[in-house]
Amino acid sequence: MKTLIKVCPKCRGYTLRGICPKCDVKTMSAAPPKFSPEDKYGDIRREEKFL
Repeated sequence: MKTLIKVCPKCRGYTLRGICPKCDVKTMSAAPPKFSPEDKYGDIRREEKFL
């Protein structure tokens, strides 16, 4: 069964809705992306993470 839990990037609250009920911001998936050894965008993602 697929999980539908989402996280709000602003308040870090968890919800099942598409918009956070506390701060009215669009939520995003709480699950990390799948790992792939041929990750074309890995360098860009890591660079942005540590800015």
